Amino acid sequence: QVQLVESGGGLVQPGGSLRLSCATSRSLFSSGAMGWYRQAPGKQREVVAQITSGGSISYADPVKGRFTISRDNANNRWYLQMNSLKPDDTAVYYCKPFSLAGWGQGTQVTVSS
Repeated sequence: QVQLVESGGGLVQPGGSLRLSCATSRSLFSSGAMGWYRQAPGKQREVVAQITSGGSISYADPVKGRFTISRDNANNRWYLQMNSLKPDDTAVYYCKPFSLAGWGQGTQVTVSS
């Protein structure tokens, strides 16, 4: 059974924007804490941004000032707004509630001219 679905990825030119979304069950969403991660070809998965159950948000240095994490309580969704995208942002992006052991399939983001 699918527990979370990432969407919103695609092909975008450098400098462009995308908004990723992560839909979950109400029970998973209500836990509050989650993170966005990404994995580029040949590289290990890395954290992009995290939000705690208390609402504290942190960003990895490469995305600070460009990415914004948010949540939509009414629709059980988390979002990652990505602006000023760079080729180095190309990766599969994943959302992961802290309480969930596994990973979803992610959504592909490709930044290229």
